[in-house]
Amino acid sequence: MIPEVNHTDEFLDDSAPSNSIDLAALLSTLWCSKRQIGLIGIGFAAVVFLVLMIMPNVYTSTASFIPPSSPSSASSMMSQLSALSGGLAGGLGKSQGDLYIGMLKSASVEDALIRRFNLRNVYHSEKFSVLRKSLLSASKFEADAKSSIVTISVTDRSPERARDLANGYLDALRETNGRLALLESSQRRLFFSDQLAKEKDALADAEVELKKVEEQSGLIAPAGQTMQHIQTLAEIRAQITSREVELTSLRQSATDQNPEFIRLQSEIQGLHAQLKRLQSGRGEEAADTDLPTSRVPEVQLEYIRKARDVKYHEALFEILSKQYEAAHLDESRDAPIIQILDQASYPDTKSGPHRALLTIVAFVLGLFLGSIYAWMRSGWPEFKARVTGSIQEHAASSQS
Repeated sequence: MIPEVNHTDEFLDDSAPSNSIDLAALLSTLWCSKRQIGLIGIGFAAVVFLVLMIMPNVYTSTASFIPPSSPSSASSMMSQLSALSGGLAGGLGKSQGDLYIGMLKSASVEDALIRRFNLRNVYHSEKFSVLRKSLLSASKFEADAKSSIVTISVTDRSPERARDLANGYLDALRETNGRLALLESSQRRLFFSDQLAKEKDALADAEVELKKVEEQSGLIAPAGQTMQHIQTLAEIRAQITSREVELTSLRQSATDQNPEFIRLQSEIQGLHAQLKRLQSGRGEEAADTDLPTSRVPEVQLEYIRKARDVKYHEALFEILSKQYEAAHLDESRDAPIIQILDQASYPDTKSGPHRALLTIVAFVLGLFLGSIYAWMRSGWPEFKARVTGSIQEHAASSQS
């Protein structure tokens, strides 16, 4: 029978090595190594100070402007779309300041500054992608949420170039803003010009169709012509009745060979023929303006439809004409004015590097690293012995 081994005593053994750190021993070790720790801190600070002395001074120049209080038609359209969509498109809800900051970061503005100030020689590159990144890293744009003031800060080794670049951003922004406003209004004008030309052709076609109906039916004013047509029919019927009464009265005193009797018969026949022609629209002697009474509703309806098409295209043509004139006025109108609050001035004080502060930080960091080094150096033999003993114990327990 194998005896049961109780491992509880091993964990309760006070002679087992402890993994806790003795604070008093640590402070004693650091105090004994204070000279070494101090030398490490001084050396680290000296190296950082020498590097900072080699680095050139940089200067920051700042300019600021106020965006237009009334947004352009493009941004107002974006705001309307954002409101209609219930705010789902987060990018459309940006302020005017964010919009102009996006314009300042655009490739067109950056390329204009690169060419104007010959930044190839400054950043030592021929690739525009590298030059844009270098210029963007040297520039900072901020928009105040309360006042809507946009600030442009440019940092450079040359104070003159920092000032000129900050003012150059303002010039490029004004030029880009005017160009975009002109481009937008020109596109709107061209769009309405194209729609106006199409509607002009449509109106001409509708007028031609109406003219055809007028020529085929003889109608010019359907309601008035119809009433006149009916009145003409009534008058012809009255004339026929009057002559028939005269003819009946004449038969009582004259024969059929009487010239007056023959005349009345001839007139009655002519009036009947004219009445038949007006009612049916047929006959060799039918005039162009004679309209058969049976076709009056059909022709009148067709005329009304064609006339309605003409009125519709006339109204649409008038609306498009007004919109075209408005777009033409927008094109001739100046772009929204950007109000310059502060022009960039010559920076007479360097903005970096902060040598004294960075040297102090380097000294403190050197003391910390030196302390870690001293503690690890003094505690390394003991730590190594503990690790070795733990490995040996684990190997022995595995064999048993």
